[in-house]
Amino acid sequence: MIRAYKTTDTDSIVNVWFQASSLAHPFLESDFMENEKKNVRNIYLPNTVTWVISTGEELDGFISMIGNEVGAIFVHPDKHGLGLGKQLMDHVSNSHPELEVEVFKENSIGRAFYDRYGFEAISESVHEPTNQKLIRMKYKKQQP
Repeated sequence: MIRAYKTTDTDSIVNVWFQASSLAHPFLESDFMENEKKNVRNIYLPNTVTWVISTGEELDGFISMIGNEVGAIFVHPDKHGLGLGKQLMDHVSNSHPELEVEVFKENSIGRAFYDRYGFEAISESVHEPTNQKLIRMKYKKQQP
């Protein structure tokens, strides 16, 4: 089930983000990750349109949008491979036929997901706080 984020979801979202992000970003420093955990709670969630997905009582994943940009999409590692990320992306692509996202070049999990979904790389830059390379990707929904 996909539904709109509620503030009561915050702890669960932060947990999903941290578990999935730790798996996808082993190259990031622990100090950076701890700071980002606070930012997810206090800056990112209050300033995005966020949808959550669950297959039972626990929240399994979420997607946060800033306009047509995917600010975050994370699924708990225990739920990887079940199509939940695709369901979340399908949900937002229904109202945003063009999507953009930035992903760390070293994030093989995220890059593989975006490649499978149909995103294409359009540019590269450097993420100043971590000095890691970022890839900006774009997706354009095919019209039937």
